[in-house]
Amino acid sequence: MPPSRSYIHNTTEAYLGRHPEERERLTPLLDALSRPGDPTSRKTYPGHITCGAIVIDRHDQVLHIHHKILGKDLVPGGHIEPDDAALSSAAQRELQEEAGIPPSAVVPLTGYEGIPLDIDVHDIAANPDKGEPAHQHYDFRFAFRLLGERKIHLQVEEVTDYRWLPFAKVPAPTIADKLALLPSSTSP
Repeated sequence: MPPSRSYIHNTTEAYLGRHPEERERLTPLLDALSRPGDPTSRKTYPGHITCGAIVIDRHDQVLHIHHKILGKDLVPGGHIEPDDAALSSAAQRELQEEAGIPPSAVVPLTGYEGIPLDIDVHDIAANPDKGEPAHQHYDFRFAFRLLGERKIHLQVEEVTDYRWLPFAKVPAPTIADKLALLPSSTSP
């Protein structure tokens, strides 16, 4: 069973407790949580919830994959599936599917257990091949520390390449801003 509306609302409010200045920016998500319908279903429009995994290695670099359809470097992530019980487990499932990193190879970033490091609202172009109109993704991005070495096995159907980027080079500004506030794991 996918995450419940109340669980998603509570997770959003916990996030906004840390980032109250973002409430207005997250109005589309809050509106979606007040409408009927399943906010986790990819068939819910004008938008639905997705989840991403911000994977940080021991060198304070973040994994990015090159997504075929969108043609961009992104953190691994995607749509929620009916068997995803929690938002963070959906992010971990997507991480394993797209990059081959199993949940046992990561741990939640300290202080972010169950709370996303970032929530973003972004526009997705229409995809006539899939019968999808233009819509929005309400993307819950959970941060994880990678345990051990970086071993990547790409899902070639969706991903063409990967790279590890230092915090300062992360292309998503809302993620980069929050990463800049984290203490470095490589500092003495």
